[in-house]
Amino acid sequence: MNHPVDLGKDDVPGPLPGDAPADTPPGAAGVSEEIRRQAETARAALAALRGEVAKTVVGQDSVVTGLVIALLCRGHVLLEGVPGTAKTLLIKTLSRALDLDFKRVQFTPDLMPGDVTGSLVYDNRTAEFEFREGPVFTNLLLADEINRTPPKTQASLLEAMEERQVSVEGAARPLPDPFVVCATQNPIEYEGTYPLPEAQLDRFLVKLTVPVPTRDEEISMLQRHAAGFDPRDLSEVKAVAGAAELAAGRAAVRAVHLDPKVAAYVVDLCRATRQSPSLQLGVSPRGATALLATSRAWAWLSGRDYVTPDDVKALARPTLRHRVQLRPEAELEGATADGVLEGILAHVPAPR
Repeated sequence: MNHPVDLGKDDVPGPLPGDAPADTPPGAAGVSEEIRRQAETARAALAALRGEVAKTVVGQDSVVTGLVIALLCRGHVLLEGVPGTAKTLLIKTLSRALDLDFKRVQFTPDLMPGDVTGSLVYDNRTAEFEFREGPVFTNLLLADEINRTPPKTQASLLEAMEERQVSVEGAARPLPDPFVVCATQNPIEYEGTYPLPEAQLDRFLVKLTVPVPTRDEEISMLQRHAAGFDPRDLSEVKAVAGAAELAAGRAAVRAVHLDPKVAAYVVDLCRATRQSPSLQLGVSPRGATALLATSRAWAWLSGRDYVTPDDVKALARPTLRHRVQLRPEAELEGATADGVLEGILAHVPAPR
């Protein structure tokens, strides 16, 4: 994973795999050779995901890295980008490169909650009601254009995203593990859409912006299409990682050392958003734990067993941008969530 996670030209890139110091990092001592070997195998498999996705999607390496971090943290992802930037194709390709169950739901104004979670169906043969699972019973769920369905249907995902279960008629039915929601939305077309409520936005681990490709990337894309590339044919994409690699990676991420000073830095950043004059809603404590989780995952992907302040800075915007809300007067002045977070990162002193 050689690229910064976030999506802006001014982001601080994280360290590259293999650049870890020669000294034994904190927490490395005492780890069995077998566990270390499994972690290295998992890291290599997850790094190979980028190569598989590149077979169909040009560029977007940083978005793929963000998706891998979410998988390691068992977190959900909100992808935002203008139409035609391959958001859906990106998730479909990722699902092919992962040996996991995958389902897609196209969110529309007439979609009902039961169409997502499932419902009780009367069986004439047994004269009883039986539960028929909805598409949410999967490992990787693509919620395409999630803001095009009414709040009632959006809310059907709340319990699934937070509790990883679905309750129907008082009975809780657990979802498979892992379970990750990858939702897409269009940032410029608001007619006929229903903005996600803050409570649901807060349950997405990261919000990744999918940029328009660069000129060279777009030329490469056109050359592929001229050579006969079919975006509906994903047969060349091979599964390079699965549940076992994700489990080994999650275990390794949990062992990443966190210095108390870095933990205090995470808290200081989140508290600064609550005091910013440009924001009417700052980051909640859930956001602080999310920033900690993504920073640890990025540190592990970078080949280290400890979190640095630069890890926190690299993940601050994708992890926090959807958890803050601008004041109307700040919006009128042209402020953005990313801009406010950039200012906070510049002013809150980082530990040395």
